[in-house]
Amino acid sequence: MAKFFSGQIFHVFNKSIANFGIFKDEFNTDRFIKTLEYYNNSSKKQSFSDLLRRKQYKYNNLLAFNTNNIVKYISFCIMPDHYHLLIKLIIDNALSKYIGDVENSFSRFFNLKFKRKGPIWQSRFKSVLINSSNQLLHVSRYIHLNPVTSYIVNKPADWSWSSYNYLINSQTHLINLKEITLNKPNEYRKFVENQIDYQRKLKKIKNSLLE
Repeated sequence: MAKFFSGQIFHVFNKSIANFGIFKDEFNTDRFIKTLEYYNNSSKKQSFSDLLRRKQYKYNNLLAFNTNNIVKYISFCIMPDHYHLLIKLIIDNALSKYIGDVENSFSRFFNLKFKRKGPIWQSRFKSVLINSSNQLLHVSRYIHLNPVTSYIVNKPADWSWSSYNYLINSQTHLINLKEITLNKPNEYRKFVENQIDYQRKLKKIKNSLLE
């Protein structure tokens, strides 16, 4: 069984079954992000759906860190058929349950909404341990360039469902940038956007090899 220890940073990702566009609907995407935030709390005792039956959920900010958090978010991006999370684990061996709670909750919501049955995820979530600050920096850029690489938008700032705009515009949460070793929003913006053409070329090469 995989061990996930406090202080370790992981790139966590998963994809919908058959590339189904589970996040093409903005309401669905918003629900998923709220689900990520809601379950990122070690004191939660009830399901997200049970809470919503009684009252409306007030979303704060996925990147804002609280003392009860299970993970600390460094960056994220939600694509039409998959998601990417770059997170630091706060509680030992809590990652599997956290992601499982999120994915199961969203699956129940999605199947109920569209009156369907069965899994919506391609497989169990995947996680890659980040071993260096250089790897962390490049993975963060890769995550934020996903919508651009896929030609959905021309610039990462044009994609609403990621942490990019928050990181390059916020002066109050530089702690997230410090995790990826860049202390200035403008410095990080240049680091990301200067590689747009290169990352698009890499994807074309990869796709041509698979065809």
